[in-house]
Amino acid sequence: MEIHAQSAPLAAVFHSSKLVIRYPKMKVIAVSLGLSCVPAIVGFSPAWTTSQPLASSSPAAVATPPLCPSSRRAPSPSSTSLRMSSRTSSNRDFYSILGVSRSADAAEIKSAYRKLAKKYHPDANPGKDTTTEFQEVNRAYEVLSDADKRKKYDMFGEAGVGSSAASEGGGPYGYGSPFGGAGFSQEVDLGDIFDTFFGGGGGPGGGFGARGGARGGRRSGPMAGDDLRFDLELDFKKAVFGGEEKVRIRHLETCGTCSGSGVKPGAKVSTCTTCNGVGVTMQVTRTPLGNFQTQQTCPTCRGTGQIVEEYCGTCSGEGTVSKTKQIKVDIPPGVEDGNKLRVRSEGDAGPKGGPPGDLYIFLKVKPDPNFRREGPEIYSDATISYVDAILGASLKVPVVDGEVTIKVPPGTQPEQVMRLKGNGAPVLGDASKRGDHYVTMKIEIPSSISKEERELVEKLQALQEKKTGKKTGFFQ
Repeated sequence: MEIHAQSAPLAAVFHSSKLVIRYPKMKVIAVSLGLSCVPAIVGFSPAWTTSQPLASSSPAAVATPPLCPSSRRAPSPSSTSLRMSSRTSSNRDFYSILGVSRSADAAEIKSAYRKLAKKYHPDANPGKDTTTEFQEVNRAYEVLSDADKRKKYDMFGEAGVGSSAASEGGGPYGYGSPFGGAGFSQEVDLGDIFDTFFGGGGGPGGGFGARGGARGGRRSGPMAGDDLRFDLELDFKKAVFGGEEKVRIRHLETCGTCSGSGVKPGAKVSTCTTCNGVGVTMQVTRTPLGNFQTQQTCPTCRGTGQIVEEYCGTCSGEGTVSKTKQIKVDIPPGVEDGNKLRVRSEGDAGPKGGPPGDLYIFLKVKPDPNFRREGPEIYSDATISYVDAILGASLKVPVVDGEVTIKVPPGTQPEQVMRLKGNGAPVLGDASKRGDHYVTMKIEIPSSISKEERELVEKLQALQEKKTGKKTGFFQ
């Protein structure tokens, strides 16, 4: 595990913990600090004792290493925290970062990037930390200089283009996180790591954040609820011009009776005496090689650290209730098949009164018998007779918002495409701009003609042969 600039605080924690290895010749077999691992120390025996309940087992017992903590805990001012390089959850405005408008072309974006990159480059600012600004400028240019990424960013914001190791990394010039993480933000509390190893004692006086053996209840911030997905099928024209849709969903809402706590109003809540409110119990196994300490979820309070006198009858102690709800969804003009919309705070409510998640609506556009679509461009076919193709004609053709009349020029060829400028679909994110409509001409050749028509066509053929001086087919 690489710690980089945070290695000094970690060394200080080790020094202040005053760990004593009772067997000098013994080696540390394995120490793993990975976030998704099962850390284990073989051969360590802390010099202090913990005031938490302990249970002894026989020397033959095998100590089971505790799992890494999965929940995030807000670090207290006295605890030592290690900040992982990560992408923040805020939705940054890349146009503002580069100082350009949303309609800026590639040349403007490139020019703005060069000026800002030169301004904020660490080599150009000795004695001043401009790493954050330099990374943001790089990230903004990375997205806006790529047409596909820029389109996604305009549609969905920063969430639509993911994260970039080049701009979000932990190195001084954006060379990536030493933990390989991207797309999340997380605090690693070193106190949590040593709690896992040594049962949370932290040494006499609370060496790891002054939490001591008889520390207070387990700290945990409110957790957000789950996000939900809803698949919505749209008509072709509603996807083009937008509109309002009503959807009915079923999700979890915070219980109104207990406000999400799961406890009946007025009921008594006390600290668990088995684990002293910690939520875990400790077990020490004595072996010839030393003492091994493990922890497990408290069987009395099931890890909550509290004993509830009576749970809420409305939600059965869950803190949430399932409800059906109808919501209105605004469909922006120009959406396409596969796009998704986010409705904030319409997902499941979080546990213990935590904030709700979001509702994601995935769009599926029904095909239209007359039109095909590729982005803001609309395509359709029009059929004309061979006579109109030769002589030219005026033709009414349907478009997405009505009907227009076009002039078919004389001598129109089969599969010839005519462009109707500005008659396509609106551009997503800027409804004032529209694509074009392309009409492909299909020339209808009759399978049977009358005697009179045949005579006229033969005369036309004779004139064509006389004009060219050789015998040809009519359409050659």
